[in-house]
Amino acid sequence: MPSISNKGRQMPASPIRRLVPYAEEAKRKGRIVYHLNIGQPDIYTPQVALDAVKNFTGNIIEYSHSAGNESYRKKLAAYYQKLNIPVTSDEVMITTGGSEALLFGLMSCLDAGDEIIIPEPFYANYLSFALTAGARIIPITAHIEDGFALPAIDEFEKKITSRTKAILICNPSNPTGYLYTREELETLRDIVVKHNLFLFADEVYREFVYDGKKHTSTFEIDGLEQHLVVVDSISKRYSMCGARIGALLTKNKEVYASALKFAQARLSPPTFGQIAGEAALDTPPSYFDEVVTEYQHRRDVMVGLLNQIPGVKCPNPGGAFYTVAQLPVEDAEDFCIWMLSEFVYQNQTVMMAPGSGFYATPGLGKNEVRLAYVLNKESISKAMECLAHGLKAYHQVKELAM
Repeated sequence: MPSISNKGRQMPASPIRRLVPYAEEAKRKGRIVYHLNIGQPDIYTPQVALDAVKNFTGNIIEYSHSAGNESYRKKLAAYYQKLNIPVTSDEVMITTGGSEALLFGLMSCLDAGDEIIIPEPFYANYLSFALTAGARIIPITAHIEDGFALPAIDEFEKKITSRTKAILICNPSNPTGYLYTREELETLRDIVVKHNLFLFADEVYREFVYDGKKHTSTFEIDGLEQHLVVVDSISKRYSMCGARIGALLTKNKEVYASALKFAQARLSPPTFGQIAGEAALDTPPSYFDEVVTEYQHRRDVMVGLLNQIPGVKCPNPGGAFYTVAQLPVEDAEDFCIWMLSEFVYQNQTVMMAPGSGFYATPGLGKNEVRLAYVLNKESISKAMECLAHGLKAYHQVKELAM
C-alpha cells in the first residue's frame, strides 16, 4: 500500500476540533454540550448581508477577478481608510477566508526552511499554515502571569538567526484575547526594521475591544510600510464564518504581485461570500455597539466565574472573544476528554480546547484550556457551574485511582 507524505504525517490535528467525536457521543447520550471550544458566535449576521445574497439576480455564478471583485475592493479600501489604515483598492486582495490570506502571504515571503517567530500561545492553525508553506515556527513564550503580554525585545533578539524572515502576531489575540498596545507594536517595528524582516499581523478581531480601549492597527505604526502584511476576515466581524471571505493587505508591491499569482492559481474567491461581504460594509455602527457590549458582558461573566473556581487562574482579556485559563489539573486534554466522555452535571457538560495545541514548545500549555465566550450569558454561567463541578469530580476520580 502506498504511504502518505511526511507533510501529511506532520500536519497537526486541530485542538479546536479534534475532540468533536467525544462531543458527538455525549450528544447521542442526550447530554447538553456547551461548546466553548470554537469561535463560532451566536450573534446574528447583519440583515443587509443576508438580503444581498437572497436578492442576487444574476443568471450566471461566474468567476471574479482573482484579487476579488473590484467594487468590493474599492468599498473595503474606503472602510479601512476610515480606520486610519491608508490602503488603496490595489493593495487589498480578497481571499477565501483570512486563512488563505495568511497562507498566500507566507508562501510569498518565506522559502522552505525559513523561520517565522510567533509569540505563543498562538492560533493553532498557524502551525498548519507554516507547515504548508514549508516554514519553521520559532516560538517565543508569553506567560499567563503577565496576561500574555508581548515578551521583552531581548527575547526576540535571542531567537533571530540568518534564517529568520518574519514575525507573526494576532491583535487582539486568538487564543488569549490579549490586546497589544501601541508601544508594543512600536517595539515590534523596531525589531522588524533592524533585522529587515516581514511583519504579519492578523487583525481579524479589531472591532472587539473592551473597557473603552482602542485597537491600534500595525498600519498606524510609521516605518512598517514595506515590511507589513495584514490579514483580515469577515468571519467574526459580521458573524459570517461560513462565507469564507478574508483579505490580504500590503503596500509592498512585490509581495502583492506574488500573492496574486497564488490567487490566480486558485482562480477566484467565493462569489456569494463576496456579495455578502460587500453588502456587510453597510452595516450600521449600532450593530457593533450592541455586539461589543454583549461580548464584554459575556467576558465579565466567564472570567469572573472562572476565577471563583478554586485553583483556576484566568487573565482578563482586552479583546477578541477568547481567554486562556490555567486549570488545577496535570493534563488538560485528558480532563477535556473526561468531561465529554465520563462527566455529566444536570445532564450537561462542557467542551473546551486543550491549551497545549496552541503552543509550539513541547510541554507548555499542558494545564491550560482556551475558552470562547461566544454563547449567551445564561449558557456561560451554566457552563462555568458545570466546569466547577467537573473539576471537583475529576480530582475525586484521580484520588481514587491512586
